Amino acid sequence: MSDASDAAGVAPEGAAPGQGVPPGRDRAGAERQSSPIRARRNEFELQVAHARAEFEEANERIKQRTGRDLILAIVIGVAIGAVVLVALVFVKWPFLIFGVGVALLGTFEFARALQASGRKIDIVPQLAGGVMILLSAYFLDLWLHWVSLFVAVVLIVVWRLLGQMIARDGRRYAAVVDDVLAGALLPVYVSFLASLALVLLRQEHGEWWVMAFLIVAIASDTGAYVTGLTLGRHPMAPRISPKKTWEGFAGAALAAVVAGILLSWLMLGLPWWTGIIFGLVILGTATAGDLGESMLKRDLGIKDMSSWLPGHGGVLDRLDSILPSAPAALALFYLLTPLAVS
Repeated sequence: MSDASDAAGVAPEGAAPGQGVPPGRDRAGAERQSSPIRARRNEFELQVAHARAEFEEANERIKQRTGRDLILAIVIGVAIGAVVLVALVFVKWPFLIFGVGVALLGTFEFARALQASGRKIDIVPQLAGGVMILLSAYFLDLWLHWVSLFVAVVLIVVWRLLGQMIARDGRRYAAVVDDVLAGALLPVYVSFLASLALVLLRQEHGEWWVMAFLIVAIASDTGAYVTGLTLGRHPMAPRISPKKTWEGFAGAALAAVVAGILLSWLMLGLPWWTGIIFGLVILGTATAGDLGESMLKRDLGIKDMSSWLPGHGGVLDRLDSILPSAPAALALFYLLTPLAVS
């Protein structure tokens, strides 16, 4: 029986698995079993490669049309959003640090852009004044906050005039006036508007209002971007920002109102209809801020304030719709809070 079993290729009793089987036949069986698995794996890899190629092609088309890298923009946007969300949900002081840091970066960025355009802007008093304005908004009474703004502007103006007197470089009077006006505008536009978000933050339950207006402003921007990219045909303000369209504005309005209703009802404890007011007001300020910064960049002859945030441009390019929305959100807080449902 032993010889017959070996001849037939059957393992004798007590033999280990695979013992007595011709090596060629055993290898052929293994290949037959693995071939369906290998085919499925190859098919999966082809599908992944095809999806990646389609995504990269779409991303390249978007990049050619908007000048933005979609993948980097999404990754950086999600990371910043996560930091803001964590800072607001748990305790307020991390958002204070984050807000002050971002505002100072925006101030520095704007000052450098003004310098590159030929205007003389002094960085040191700008940053010192910005810190004064931002911290007073959170720690001091409101009237002292206004005093801090006044002191910061005076410091910046006097510093520039003294610097011009010491320089004696023959700079023309009109150019000096432009320098002073640009220097005085900078802390009002960046630090003061950002500080009003900190005034809102210090209020009872103010963190939820800050989160709400940020979400609505971001929803407005996202709605405008997606709708304008897919459906945009009619320019909204071609002389200011040629890529903005009325279709994009309609998408921004829909996104802002929907977000406003949901946030007012679920987060702020307000009647649902106040969300329409909330959404439309933030839509207006966000759109005005976006167009306003586009006018500034056009005047300076630049596309982005900087390249610090790949896929987004500069810090100020992300704050353009948020800065003017901060005073609007603070005003809505005072107007709508009495309507809160207990």
